[in-house]
Amino acid sequence: MADSNKTVQNNNKYQLIIWISALIIGAFAGYLGISWLNKSFNFIANVFTRLFQFIAIPTIALAVITTLSELGTKKNTGKIFARTITYTLLTTFCAAIVSLILYILFTPDNIIVDTAAQNTAQIQTGGLSYYEHLLSIIPNNILQPLISGNVLSVILIASAAGIGLSFAPETENKTAFLKVLYGMQELLFVLIRALIWALPAGIMAFSAQLTAQIASSAAINALGKYTAIVIGGNLIQIFIIIPLFLILHRLNPVQIFKKMSPALTVAFFTKSSAGTLPVTLSAAEKNLNINPSVSRFVLPICTTVNMNGCAAFILITSLFVMQNAGFELTLSTMIFWVFISVFAAIGNAGVPMGCYFLTLSLMSGAGVPVGLLGVILPIYAVIDMVETVENVWSDSAVCTMVNKDLSKELVQ
Repeated sequence: MADSNKTVQNNNKYQLIIWISALIIGAFAGYLGISWLNKSFNFIANVFTRLFQFIAIPTIALAVITTLSELGTKKNTGKIFARTITYTLLTTFCAAIVSLILYILFTPDNIIVDTAAQNTAQIQTGGLSYYEHLLSIIPNNILQPLISGNVLSVILIASAAGIGLSFAPETENKTAFLKVLYGMQELLFVLIRALIWALPAGIMAFSAQLTAQIASSAAINALGKYTAIVIGGNLIQIFIIIPLFLILHRLNPVQIFKKMSPALTVAFFTKSSAGTLPVTLSAAEKNLNINPSVSRFVLPICTTVNMNGCAAFILITSLFVMQNAGFELTLSTMIFWVFISVFAAIGNAGVPMGCYFLTLSLMSGAGVPVGLLGVILPIYAVIDMVETVENVWSDSAVCTMVNKDLSKELVQ
């Protein structure tokens, strides 16, 4: 057993070395600015993003269905859900409040109106209103959410199916159907392991892509203070607030962070907590020994509702855009937007740029000139990466805390 653990640790070390090497090589290649090389890396990055998206939706659906299908036979599902929602709300409100404090202390200057106007054309305002966004969660057929990748709708359908199975009579048909679902889940985990094996190529491509984006962005200096507040709020949440939650649960945040590093790395480059879910599940169960009945229930739910980084982005960006549009930002207005940002983040899809377009919808609904959001586009890629890491790190912490709370009641 000791030899087996040592082998696993060595493999993890070699994997980390390979990933860091791929990161450095990719950054150097992106810095060179060679057109054909950048196009090649963009292609590889798109391939990996599509593969993660391909695996993410069935992973979410099967995890929720198989977990809830045992609701009728397990007494702990309600406790798991209650703790998940509680920790989600606590961490998300903390993220929003920290960001508000930073915004009040270091209020960024206004952007010149002409600069914002020049970027108006870059924004496509054909999105849904927030009301329509919430309404779109309710599916009108079973296939559309799977095809469009609407994570909330998929979870809604999967939850209904799982709960229905849990209270359905114990028949041969039900048993056979569940065996098929569990078999599909095992197949997905095999595919996930294969994808992780090939991940160094993806990391290299994502790193090159990021370096090229930063090198070509002319707006970073003009928006430095705004960016510093957004990223600063994310970093405080990542390295102070979430570790405090873990310490209060007598858990070691450093060890958990290290063991979840594969998922956090993927989150950084894919900019999608939903796309990262397969790796998050694998790292939680393999590295942290999280009970599968917890990880396969908590993590898919957290992927959609536990959006710490998104809440921080929505709050700061909304205040920043309203400030530039001439709106009076009183303390009561700011506090009101804390609640808006938290509940809006809970309804956001864990996909790249999901927070950006949700913020755009909120601003449009509030009558704010959405053209001002155009100036954020050149630097949003970097912001999106950091906040996705924050989201996945918070998901991991919530899952670990729930597992610790119920460890004596759960059976492996």
